[in-house]
Amino acid sequence: MIEIGYSLSLRFPDPPQTDYRTADVRALRYDLFCGDVYLAVGEQELSTAWGWVPVLDFAWALCDIVERVDADPLGSRASVPQTAELDFTESTDRLRFLRRFGWVEISADWLPDTAPLSVNHAELRREARDFLQDLVADLTDMHPDLDDNPAIWDLRARYPRV
Repeated sequence: MIEIGYSLSLRFPDPPQTDYRTADVRALRYDLFCGDVYLAVGEQELSTAWGWVPVLDFAWALCDIVERVDADPLGSRASVPQTAELDFTESTDRLRFLRRFGWVEISADWLPDTAPLSVNHAELRREARDFLQDLVADLTDMHPDLDDNPAIWDLRARYPRV
């Protein structure tokens, strides 16, 4: 089972004048809610320790990628590998996703000696969406005005829990 988590950074707080109700998609994805993220399967973990990763963007992009690697009409029967990358804006590091049949391998450029995580695609979809929904719930607990942001409404509707 895959576990996806995050921590918000104290070094990169959101600007105090932020109006979460009207923040645009760019601000929500790239300028706010910085911290670190991790993915773990059993004892194996891929994590950042930079403090500046836009956590909401990570969750959003992860959900996009899970759908993108499911583009083959044969789905879990497809033998042709489906690939995608999640790049971190402020660095050249990437998470790489490779789906073959019903399994997705996830590797991190910044951890070249670490074996890729291997997870069932359906499980990754469920956990990515749960992570996104839980993250948005946490962020709206901290910033109640965020719950009134139309971009957040769209995001929640686009990636409901499975």
